[in-house]
Amino acid sequence: MLNRGYAYTTIISSKYHGRNLLSHLASLYPHSTPEAWQQKLNDGQVTLSGLTANGSESVASGQALVWNRPPWIEPDAPRHFEVLFEDDHLLAVNKPSGLPTLPGGGFMENSLLRLVQEQTPNANPVHRLGRATTGIVLFAKTPQAASNLFGNWNTSKVQKIYRALAQNRAQHDAYEILTPIGLVPHPLIGSVWAANPRGKPSKSLARVISCTSSTTIFEVTLHSGRPHQIRIHLASIGHPLVGDPLYGLTGLPLENLPGLPGDGGYLLHAQYLKFQHPITGERIDIEAVSPSELSIG
Repeated sequence: MLNRGYAYTTIISSKYHGRNLLSHLASLYPHSTPEAWQQKLNDGQVTLSGLTANGSESVASGQALVWNRPPWIEPDAPRHFEVLFEDDHLLAVNKPSGLPTLPGGGFMENSLLRLVQEQTPNANPVHRLGRATTGIVLFAKTPQAASNLFGNWNTSKVQKIYRALAQNRAQHDAYEILTPIGLVPHPLIGSVWAANPRGKPSKSLARVISCTSSTTIFEVTLHSGRPHQIRIHLASIGHPLVGDPLYGLTGLPLENLPGLPGDGGYLLHAQYLKFQHPITGERIDIEAVSPSELSIG
């Protein structure tokens, strides 16, 4: 079934002032070649400052660039979620694997945001999980709740605990992981978040839950909120997630890259979220029961 299409809108920043529009589109949306973008321009899909563009224009700082993408058939994704907590200000749901939190990468209607807003139009996510990651996603229903949560999200006031199935048997009971995370080159999409000594400070605490001869189940507490942090951090200490198509033993993208950042195949679950209610001040403890593969016994 076709979705409704989407208008992708950006504002030209000063660093791109004077750039050729066709070149800018091909750089901004590298999933399509310059030739493909020229065809979209010829089809009238792109406007610049409200006028249909032909690609030969020079862009100027402050202009609105809109790509009116026609309706398309989205990739399949689960369209269900479990409500874990709800009141007048907050909504917490258990996201299934394969459903993106936000629209993007070909997904629009098949996203948790769209599905939640069908039932609760004023709900907006405070954070996001990767498409393959399962577990708790917290939504704010009011601007005040959202503002208070955003202010505390990456502080000790919000406790975020995950479970992950990783490669190799752990040699210690617990690990403090401080690997910096930043952008590194990626042959398919330009760049991707990974271990980078010049990246942003990051901290995770990983505790061993159980081991086999070749795998370890970790419980990971996040003390920062970098993209793909758990995947990168565990990989950086020699424990990439089982089935991860992107990250290898060092926390860098695999050389023979079998997948993109959003691809699945691994087990990562947001199990616990503990925080002070942004409006009432009460203590909120939310749990999403782990998949059986991440449970003990």
